[in-house]
Amino acid sequence: MPRTPEDDTDQIEVDGLRIAYRRAGDGAPLVLPHGGPLDGREWRRQLEDLSNAFTVVAWDQPGCGRSQDPPERFRSPEYADCLAGFIEVVGLQRPHVVGLSFGAVLALELFRRHPRIPRSLVLASAYAGWAGSFPPDVVEQRLQTWLGLADLPPDEWARAWIPGLLTDEAPAELVDEVVAILSDVHPAGQRTVVHAFGEADLRDVLPRIDVPTLLLYGDGDVRSPVSVGEDLHGQIPWSKLMVIPGAAHLCDMEAPERFTTEVQRFLESVDR
Repeated sequence: MPRTPEDDTDQIEVDGLRIAYRRAGDGAPLVLPHGGPLDGREWRRQLEDLSNAFTVVAWDQPGCGRSQDPPERFRSPEYADCLAGFIEVVGLQRPHVVGLSFGAVLALELFRRHPRIPRSLVLASAYAGWAGSFPPDVVEQRLQTWLGLADLPPDEWARAWIPGLLTDEAPAELVDEVVAILSDVHPAGQRTVVHAFGEADLRDVLPRIDVPTLLLYGDGDVRSPVSVGEDLHGQIPWSKLMVIPGAAHLCDMEAPERFTTEVQRFLESVDR
């Protein structure tokens, strides 16, 4: 019987929370925080394609996938501290950090609270937190939409997310893959992460980032449009901005070859 992504999941404990993760490869350490409503399966292609040059580790964020739900009080600082603890327990020394969406928020919060951990940052479909990138009325609308979706049955929840995550041209097999991941929803975990997302404002850390930073955005992303990336690019010293054509919010899944090529080229330039 073929192995499933779940078969490849290991588990550790970090500050009393059970955390599931996937690990592949041997080389410079690379950790992959995923988008808020998904889990580490989002990074399936990068785990495979980058493992020839890196030790690639993708966690299931607390409240997602096979990881334990966090306390309701968790906000971006607590998630980032958990990520720092995870990196230590797994044994990664100064990893590159590639985060997408809420994973990029965690990457920024990780740098703010633990600046000696990241070797470099790749911020994909990124925000400076919702509060840091949008006016209050937009933040409130996003909060209410996400909280309302959390009450839906899993399949309806998953299908409702697709228009904001993928382009209309996304192949059916990719849509099915994303729906399958989203359908393993933790309603309590999603309520916690959406409050963390909505309250996060990381604008203050952007000018202080002193590690190599790459910003990646899909040109069809309506959740985190390229204009948000341009704003971050203008505030993060010496950052690079790349726009991936034909991809929406999940540019790592919808344009994996281009995404992985840009990430690998950037990381190799950092490690020279």
